[in-house]
Amino acid sequence: MPALIPTGFTGRITWLGLVADRAAALEARAVTELALGFGGPEGEAHGGLTRPSCSRVTAQYRRGTTIRNTRQLSILSAEELAVIAEGMGLAALDPALVGATMVIEGIPDFSLVPPSSRLQAEGGATLVVDMRNRPCTLPAKPIEAVHPGAGARFKPAAVGRRGVTAWVEAEGVLRLGAAVRLHIPDQPAWPHLGAARTKG
Repeated sequence: MPALIPTGFTGRITWLGLVADRAAALEARAVTELALGFGGPEGEAHGGLTRPSCSRVTAQYRRGTTIRNTRQLSILSAEELAVIAEGMGLAALDPALVGATMVIEGIPDFSLVPPSSRLQAEGGATLVVDMRNRPCTLPAKPIEAVHPGAGARFKPAAVGRRGVTAWVEAEGVLRLGAAVRLHIPDQPAWPHLGAARTKG
């Protein structure tokens, strides 16, 4: 019996981007396709098979510990991005300003898709969803440069809508306009999840 269930939910890639040098700038450069290797998108500063641990995992590792890179891509929902922009008082928010790798439209409540779900694009390139991404203050500076006064409004507006992080399970190419099908784990929610969160 398959461990992953292909669903009827299919999205479409509306935007692709690449951050070439995160030390120089968080902003992504819009592209029409991304070549994916096991280390992530070719030329992506967030790529690599491993990464140094950061503040997100301090309960597990001392900062700077080398760990598996499950944050090779930052994927957002076009619908959620529009809600974020509205919450910031903007007509639209360029995904380049938040360092996005990919924007998908058509999958509802995208930021809540189950961890370990797969996003499989036409041609076979497949991504594993690690977990929901959390908004941070880093995009404030590039947003502020384009939309004065709006930078600080990103983090509160993006809570619960920041998309997901993912890593490459099957190599291939992502192309603008391509369909992406959601596959979910054949596993019910752990019944002790609520208790674990309150006692953690």
